[in-house]
Amino acid sequence: MKNKIYLIVIAFVVLIATSCEKKFLDLDPQDTITEASYFTNAAQFKAFTNEFYTQPIGFKSYNGASWYDWRWNRMTAQTVGTSDIYWRNPWMYIRVNNYAIQKGNEYAGKRSDIQQYIAASYFFRAWNYYFLLKRFGGVPVVTNVLDVDNLNFPRNSRYEVVKQILADLDTAIAGLPLEANISSTDKGHVSQQAAKAFKARVLLYEATWEKYVKTTTDGDGVAIGAGTAGYDASGAKITSYLTEAASLAKSVMTDPAYELWNKVDSLSYYYLFVLEDSKSNPKGFDKSSNKEYIFSCRYDYTLLNPAINISHTGAGLPVDRAWMDLYNCKDGLDYKHSKYYKGYNKMTDEFDNRDYRLYSLVKRPGNKYWGYGAGTNGGGADYTKANYIYGLNNWPTTYNYTYYPDLTTGGGGYSHRKWITENPGREDYKEAYDYALIRLPEMYLIYAEAQCELGNGTISDADLDISINKIRARCGVAKLTNALIQPYSDLTMLGEIRRERLLELGGEDLGVDDIKRWGIAEAESNKPSLGWVVKNADGTATEVTTFVNNSGKKIYDATKYPYGIDATTGSLILSPAVTTFTRTNYLNPIPTDELSKQPKLLQNPGWK
Repeated sequence: MKNKIYLIVIAFVVLIATSCEKKFLDLDPQDTITEASYFTNAAQFKAFTNEFYTQPIGFKSYNGASWYDWRWNRMTAQTVGTSDIYWRNPWMYIRVNNYAIQKGNEYAGKRSDIQQYIAASYFFRAWNYYFLLKRFGGVPVVTNVLDVDNLNFPRNSRYEVVKQILADLDTAIAGLPLEANISSTDKGHVSQQAAKAFKARVLLYEATWEKYVKTTTDGDGVAIGAGTAGYDASGAKITSYLTEAASLAKSVMTDPAYELWNKVDSLSYYYLFVLEDSKSNPKGFDKSSNKEYIFSCRYDYTLLNPAINISHTGAGLPVDRAWMDLYNCKDGLDYKHSKYYKGYNKMTDEFDNRDYRLYSLVKRPGNKYWGYGAGTNGGGADYTKANYIYGLNNWPTTYNYTYYPDLTTGGGGYSHRKWITENPGREDYKEAYDYALIRLPEMYLIYAEAQCELGNGTISDADLDISINKIRARCGVAKLTNALIQPYSDLTMLGEIRRERLLELGGEDLGVDDIKRWGIAEAESNKPSLGWVVKNADGTATEVTTFVNNSGKKIYDATKYPYGIDATTGSLILSPAVTTFTRTNYLNPIPTDELSKQPKLLQNPGWK
């Protein structure tokens, strides 16, 4: 077990990481710490680069960065701060990535012995620059270990940063092993396929950013922003990026090393995200059955426990009217067009005949749901005593497991289940399932979106079948075809592919990036947030307004909703529409303490 990458952070790595806790460009050189005694063999390179696997944001917090800070699918306007861990931490990480690369170049032994670990260093440097790109746009490109005489850099443009990211990933792809060639004791190390998958993500992101956002967030690079150096106004680069994104995604999604996890029938999507030991799902599968995760933050109950309140914070993932209405019905059409959609009169109506992901992730009123741990919400699951799909049979009588929404406090009422375990041995702070950073379904979605963009909004049914329709099959939803949506003028193929992406990858740190790169973040973020429907189209009240739960209490209190009812949908208004999110908010401001120390840095447009 000692070679697993759960907790291999040796004393030297801790020393380097601790010394790098200073802010960017205010770092002391660390070379003298190890030149005499370290980086003399492959095992030392492996141990040093194992620390890099703590750099991506996952469940566990490192230096203030936590998974839930980036999970929302709508944005609020930011403010300029004096500091920002999401500026500071990536530079800290990039410095140690650069350090490993530098030491690899100086290594006197056989290059092939350390090739995997140096390639991983390039991968993580690309990962950290991509994080900075998404948040800040163009940033200084630094590919060497800085010393005290080299502390002030101007910003490179986003186009130059992307060029560096792609070059690093090409180096990573050339040097990383195939997933099949990674030993069982080293599973979790980044593979060649993971680097290809990540490059496909970057290519799609930047191609669509340049198509829809263009240069509107760049500034001139002289007085404000990072400038437009390297921008290709002809659109040729967009086509090139989309073409390569589709090609890389296809190579990964057809690789036999990966497959969709579909082992617990209609609730497979739910159990995938809490997959841990044999008690984490009713069929007794553990993590070894999961071939869907291409790259992940890996945790272990003994060796690396996240030690945060996942099941409660996971429950806080917002589900509002817009999110509920995204789910298609079983015939593959959205609620406005499907003959299977039943409306809202009864609380359960909008759950019937829908995408399995809705059943997996949002609690259906009247169903029974296990708690978690030894005593929370009645305790964790005993799958031998209940019908785990519908929760109707032979449940313990010591606790009422039946769910009904509570609309007496002003909340939205929809209860989300992603990352909420039923495992009887996992109280809060003890959950240890892995956090997916790249999953196989994303490759299907990248392929479909890139092909549709290349086709100017069209894609063949054959391409849909090898990509997005594999996801829909797991969800119990009919295939997406050109004929299916052709009769409806308000449905487009690109729109349907985007819908699938939002649903499949919701809450996985991608939704905010997506609505930005599509150029629709203002429209999405400035909408009102709506909850349960309390008024039917004919003006009559829905069941939720009068329903009494098992405790004899009404579940709805109209006085708790000061914004009233939305006139169009009959939904509770949870928060009103705002207009504070603008194109300026596509990029975050550089913190003021960095600007004061580094005068060559220019602030992003629209920020002071």
